[in-house]
Amino acid sequence: MDAEALFRQQCTTALNEDGSANAERLMNLVVETYRLQAGKKRAAEDHSHLLSEENTTLKGSLVATKEDLAEQQRLFGIVLDNLPQGLSVFDTEQRLIVCNTRFRQVFGFSAEAASPGASLKTLISMIRGTERIEKKVSRLRAATEGGHIRHREWIMEDGRTIQSVITVLPDGSNISIHADVTEDRKAAERIAYLAHHDPLTGLPNRISLRERIDAALAACKPDEQIALVHLNLDRFKSINNTLGVSAGDKILRQVAERIRMSAGGNVLARLGSDEFAILQSGRQQPWNVTALADQIRRELSEPFFRGDKAVELSVSMGIAISPQDGIETDTLLKHAGVALSHAKSSGGKGERFFTAKMEAQIEARHTLEADLRKAIEREEFELHYQPLYDLGQQKICGFEALLRWNHPTRGRVPPMEFIPLAEEVGLVVDIGRWVLRRACRDAMDWPEDIKVAVNVSAIQFTNSDLPSDVAASLAEAGLPANRLEIEITESVLMENLDEALPVLHALKQSGIRIGMDDFGTGYSSLSYLRRFPFDKIKIDKSFVNGIVEDKEAFAIMRAIILLGDALGMRVTVEGVETAEQLAMLQREACDEIQGYHISPPRPAVDVPYLLAWPQAHPSARAS
Repeated sequence: MDAEALFRQQCTTALNEDGSANAERLMNLVVETYRLQAGKKRAAEDHSHLLSEENTTLKGSLVATKEDLAEQQRLFGIVLDNLPQGLSVFDTEQRLIVCNTRFRQVFGFSAEAASPGASLKTLISMIRGTERIEKKVSRLRAATEGGHIRHREWIMEDGRTIQSVITVLPDGSNISIHADVTEDRKAAERIAYLAHHDPLTGLPNRISLRERIDAALAACKPDEQIALVHLNLDRFKSINNTLGVSAGDKILRQVAERIRMSAGGNVLARLGSDEFAILQSGRQQPWNVTALADQIRRELSEPFFRGDKAVELSVSMGIAISPQDGIETDTLLKHAGVALSHAKSSGGKGERFFTAKMEAQIEARHTLEADLRKAIEREEFELHYQPLYDLGQQKICGFEALLRWNHPTRGRVPPMEFIPLAEEVGLVVDIGRWVLRRACRDAMDWPEDIKVAVNVSAIQFTNSDLPSDVAASLAEAGLPANRLEIEITESVLMENLDEALPVLHALKQSGIRIGMDDFGTGYSSLSYLRRFPFDKIKIDKSFVNGIVEDKEAFAIMRAIILLGDALGMRVTVEGVETAEQLAMLQREACDEIQGYHISPPRPAVDVPYLLAWPQAHPSARAS
């Protein structure tokens, strides 16, 4: 029985004893009262229990929050002290609130000196260095409107550079990042240096020269002139090929030092490879720049030594003077280059001043280049053939193919005018392929014992697959390889020795004969005979001119013929123009001759007539 039922029973018993008529109503009232009191008691008990639970939960939450804050503070400390940059926070009164270990390390502060509450002014006074920059960079935006960012840079006594980026908040407090940028600055300075200097010689480069010309022209007074000298070492590629690139670089550094001594206070720059430039400002031009050029030529004429080996150099120079040759940097550079081109084309070893006539010649050259490109497309070329005469057999043994250009409006263009241009602009590769194909086709119409000789440019060794071009030409014409003779000049080996030798060996292994043209005109001709087994050496006509009257010229000619015989190489002498020269060469047992005494170059249609002429003596051909 529950408490309520028990209470009802007790009340009923008591009322029955009293005999009251209102006992039932009273009982009900008392029951309701009990219910109310019991409910209140249970509610009170429940509320008390709830408060106890909430108190426990709150205490737990507070403990957990405290632990979280401790963990976050620990993690913040780890992050703060492991930042690669220094971090500092100062309040509105410029007193330190917090900083990390890197901040103290960067500026050399002790933990006591850089502790919370330290004055910014005091810390700055302790920095062992000087402030170089203090600059307002930008305004802050959005929630921090009114603040700004500053950059400060410190040059420390130990040589380090420290950069500070300070974020100043609107209330005057600030947060700063501090970084040691020493290595970054050194790298940036190195990059900037290399962008404006030549790494080999340390001289200003082309970019720097342009800037200095710009500045010189802008500052030039009405009575002053600016001279620009463009220098180029003559035949320097042969030094690299003969001695090696490393030795060539050492010589270039010596060249730069000699020119620097001659240039004095003038601007000297290296434009690349073996090219230099000097910028000279002042009065009394062209006398001053002429004296400068003379001094440079004398300095560079003295031998350079690589170990016990003496190397002799010469230099070509082109000179342009402002204002008469141009008042803009591009114009001055262009005109100095034009003058240099004329100095080089005149044989080098000297200087040329720019003239308006030179510019006209350059324009004509550009026109000629455009015409030459069209000539390749239109096949405006033809081959003429000059006989090679075998002195032992007393008969023509072959022909040298010589290129001719029949321009539709210019007429016959001299080979010495367009072939160097074709080499310079790279067109000689296409022209050379055409010559090979045409010469092989023409030779197929000749007797089987008659060979054809074709000259090959150094450019064809580097900018084309020469063995493939030769093989294709032979296959297309059906010409046997032993009837083709490739003639190269010493320049092929001087400029591209490492690339040329494998090509020459490949050609020789295929059965093609290889001859060295213009033998004796270069200083390394003899050394190349040791590097490659030529089938023939061809003596330049400059040695033939004086052999009748000049005993020394004759002695040289005889020595070369004996050398060729000793090495098992046929010797061809070109430029034979008189019967006296022919007779002397016959007595010396020369193998072949070539020259106007036999015949000038003739068109292909004349070859059958040349072969049909009397064979007994070449003098019959002179008519």
